[in-house]
Amino acid sequence: MTPLHAKSTIEEIRTRFDGEVERFSDLNTGQEAAMDSVAVLDVIARAAAARLAPGARVLDLGCGAGNYTLRILRELGSIDPILVDLSRPMLDRARARLAEAGVPRVTTIQADLRELAMEQGSLDAIVSGAVLHHLREDADWEHVFSRLHLWLRPGGLLLVADLVVCDDPALNRVMWDRYGEYLVRRGGEAYRDAVFGYIDHEDTPRSFPYQLDLLKRVGFRFCDVLHRNSLFGCYAAIK
Repeated sequence: MTPLHAKSTIEEIRTRFDGEVERFSDLNTGQEAAMDSVAVLDVIARAAAARLAPGARVLDLGCGAGNYTLRILRELGSIDPILVDLSRPMLDRARARLAEAGVPRVTTIQADLRELAMEQGSLDAIVSGAVLHHLREDADWEHVFSRLHLWLRPGGLLLVADLVVCDDPALNRVMWDRYGEYLVRRGGEAYRDAVFGYIDHEDTPRSFPYQLDLLKRVGFRFCDVLHRNSLFGCYAAIK
């Protein structure tokens, strides 16, 4: 396992995603390296529609090519989106897709989420798709979760879909084995090894209990898991 000090830099992660726009641009398949990605898109969108009104101001962290925002738009009919990503090509594709879908105004911000600044209480919802696993030390997680809570209005909604691990080593091995079997079915052993390689080098995922406990500590009044399959899942929290 790659130690924290040797993990990919932000610039290295940005460079990889700059070249992978097409892989993140299909609502029908989602991000195919993630288990149940289409189902998770649906869960996130329906959860957003259950809590938000049309025109809601939604921050999409690590928006990629815009899949989560587009699915929420399909459910709500109208939104006021703010798109944040490390990758300018991802942001450009997301903006273009939302314009094609009829969204008249799209705000895009190229930034590392740890350095992002938003106005306190200015957001109806925050969506984070496959981005939090790039956080490193506990201090990173605590800083970001505190900021997410700060930016939401009272009653605001946080929706997270991500790679997660198990805190118990034996159960964690089971989850990794299941994910490896999924990847082999999708693309063979070389594909599995390539995905495992960049996860090891880039990512530092945390468990559901770690994240849900932290959400409560920073002030969220409700949080719960909405879906899980092996190492992938999503959860909701309400301020």
